[in-house]
Amino acid sequence: MSFQSYLDYIETRTGRSPAELHAEARQQGLADDTGLAPGVKAGAIIDWLKADHDLGHGHAMTIVAWIKGKRS
Repeated sequence: MSFQSYLDYIETRTGRSPAELHAEARQQGLADDTGLAPGVKAGAIIDWLKADHDLGHGHAMTIVAWIKGKRS
């Protein structure tokens, strides 16, 4: 699967775009405008996405990559 395929699935599954999930992560203090918030590890975001959005590990990692700046 391509990175874009993962993003498309995530949006279909959650009803939220990667940008919206990034905004939600910022609201929760897990991320900032430049990536992960200081002191936050990827595992914290993965745990949040699994618990609140029912994503699997690979799809949650895709959002972590998005938050860190990956776009393709």
